[in-house]
Formats: sequence, C-alpha cells, structure tokens
Amino acid sequence: MKLKKGDNVIIIAGKDKGKKGKIALVLNDKNRVVVEGLNMMKKHQRPRKSGEKGQVISMATPINASNVMILDPKTGKASRLGKKLVGDKMVRIARKSGQEV
Repeated sequence: MKLKKGDNVIIIAGKDKGKKGKIALVLNDKNRVVVEGLNMMKKHQRPRKSGEKGQVISMATPINASNVMILDPKTGKASRLGKKLVGDKMVRIARKSGQEV
C-alpha cells in the first residue's frame, strides 16, 4: 500500500465524500485506513464498575484504501502517488504536480 500514517488525504467515495483528514492508522493486511475524525461510528459502552453509567463513544472506523486519495501539497487537490529516484533514495511524489509528499 502506498499510503502511510500521517498522510493528508481526501475521501473520494462514501458518506464522507469530499472531506479531508490525516491518516491515523494503516491496516495493510485488510487494505484499510483510519482517517482522523472521518467515518465516525457510535459505540455503546457498558459501565465498568457498579454505580457508573454507560456511555456512547464516537470512534473513527476503517475505510477502504481505494476510497481515499493523497492530497497534492501544491494544489490541495486529489492526486495519485508515484515514486522518483532522488540521489540514491526513492521518494514518493504527487503525480499532479511532481512535488514530494
């Protein structure tokens, strides 16, 4: 998978289409990513001790990696990723502008 933790992405499909965020977690084996603050689901949590109240927690859930695209650092629009040899090191570049991600 070309996406990494900390990348700025835009969602291109689903209920959060068009929203931007940062990748918090990458699940390589399932081809999914978790984007901070997007694809939120509510989870009901039981009380842990007697006398406590249960609560409803909002949590970000994984989204398929094919539904997100990297943000071009120059234009701020969706772009595909590529690789380029700079010196003796491979770097990831945005295909739209050619700038390093």
